[in-house]
Amino acid sequence: MSDNYKFFNHKNCEYFPCHKTSKPEEFNCLFCYCPLYALGKNCGGNFKYSESGIKDCSSCMLPHNKKNYEYIMSKFQDIVKVASKED
Repeated sequence: MSDNYKFFNHKNCEYFPCHKTSKPEEFNCLFCYCPLYALGKNCGGNFKYSESGIKDCSSCMLPHNKKNYEYIMSKFQDIVKVASKED
């Protein structure tokens, strides 16, 4: 069985690649907007917070590595919990 659905490389995108990489052919655009952003400090990625408290993921390659598909999918229950909290 093929795993092609786990990887998408959009070389024609005007922002490609949106992060520095030495291997653009392996850059996964499937999670262009990282679904783990909402998890804040519990996302598992390489991020920092700006002085104003905004999460800065510009140094993070976690969603763009084709080997991390399963990790991201494993976090969807955590995302559902964040999204379902009442204020």
